[in-house]
Amino acid sequence: MPTRDRVTQFVERVLSNEHVDAIEEFYHPDATMQENLNAPRGPRAALVDAERRMLQAHKSVDTKSNGPIFVSGDHSVIHWIFEFTRPDDTVMRIEELAYQTWRGDRIASERFYYDPAQMR
Repeated sequence: MPTRDRVTQFVERVLSNEHVDAIEEFYHPDATMQENLNAPRGPRAALVDAERRMLQAHKSVDTKSNGPIFVSGDHSVIHWIFEFTRPDDTVMRIEELAYQTWRGDRIASERFYYDPAQMR
């Protein structure tokens, strides 16, 4: 079960736009991520690779959390706002809830809930 401080450390790492480092440091080697109702993907090495590719496909990303952060037992929920600047300088804003299941002090699984229409 994570402490509130551990979850806050994770949030701070992501807010500093260290997305890849956050996955490497805070996720279990066998962790999975799931987008809405899509099939889960993993393990951590694949998640790191996918994150790198996503970041390289954009000029920049601005990350915010629109709190509060909920922590209950082995679960946490974080409200994220990501603004991705595309190569053509258009901005895609994604607002999502991330539901995480922790095993000890690392994330074992994470599911993102968002409206896919935001990706247009």
